[in-house]
Amino acid sequence: MVAVVDNDKCTGCETCVSECPASAIAMENEKAKVDKDMCVDCQTCVDVCPSEAIHME
Repeated sequence: MVAVVDNDKCTGCETCVSECPASAIAMENEKAKVDKDMCVDCQTCVDVCPSEAIHME
């Protein structure tokens, strides 16, 4: 499974970027974007996202 960002919900707060232990999330056009090849399925981003914009697929 990998993290997926719902751009409609993402507020661009960058919390997931700073908390991702694999550095798999970067900002693109003021929204979080997950590098699926780097994602390690830890779900940290899901847990820390204040807008609930990230889920696992």
